[in-house]
Amino acid sequence: MNPDGLARSVRLFRSFLVEQTDPDHFYGTLARDSADLVEQQMPLDGKLVIDVGAGPVQFAQEFRGRGARYVAVDLDPEVSALADGGVAADAALLPFATGSADLVFSSNLLEHVRDPEVVAAELVRVARPGGLVFLSYTNWWSPWGGHETSPWHWLGGRRAIERYTRREGHPPKNRVGETLFKISVAWGMRWSGRRDDVRVLAARPRYLPRWAAPLVRVPVVREVLSWNLLLLLRREDAKSSRSARTPR
Repeated sequence: MNPDGLARSVRLFRSFLVEQTDPDHFYGTLARDSADLVEQQMPLDGKLVIDVGAGPVQFAQEFRGRGARYVAVDLDPEVSALADGGVAADAALLPFATGSADLVFSSNLLEHVRDPEVVAAELVRVARPGGLVFLSYTNWWSPWGGHETSPWHWLGGRRAIERYTRREGHPPKNRVGETLFKISVAWGMRWSGRRDDVRVLAARPRYLPRWAAPLVRVPVVREVLSWNLLLLLRREDAKSSRSARTPR
């Protein structure tokens, strides 16, 4: 059975349906899938992994369970993943030396920062030459772009917030322009394509089968159907990376 085929996508979307009611199951499934994707390129045993925007503890459990030296980083010092040796820090100014990590991991963070360019550059800076950067985010026009206000964000972010507040009696956690920002698949493809210090190993919709990868190269369509963009990058010297760029 293809470990990266349709069955995987069905499993992920089923877990996605219970994110609010059974977050342990959802984040556990996502953490296992993320570690599997990384290990297609690099074994985790003994590797230093810096998880930026860590949040749920399931990622710490999964990566450590595979032998990684895992360090969680989050702006919120109260998140569960920081309880065991984590670091409270701003993703735009990471307290790590340049080229210090084997894997810099960031799952669903970029849509929550005002300047994704700065944060993404920090992720690359901290990765060692030959190391990996796992960067994944939910784009605004995807069916889940408004997070808990979806799919009403398609009618306008503010309108979606007002509708959610009326129904739930309190504002959503993810509010466009405050804690949630509009980011596109096109942005990620342009950003990764113009970097001279990374080689793109994968650029694909995160939750869809591998054969859906060409979707991210189709303007407009990719913004709705991708759901979430995954960029898996290898940190390289600018000179060696320049000739290996993936055409956009």
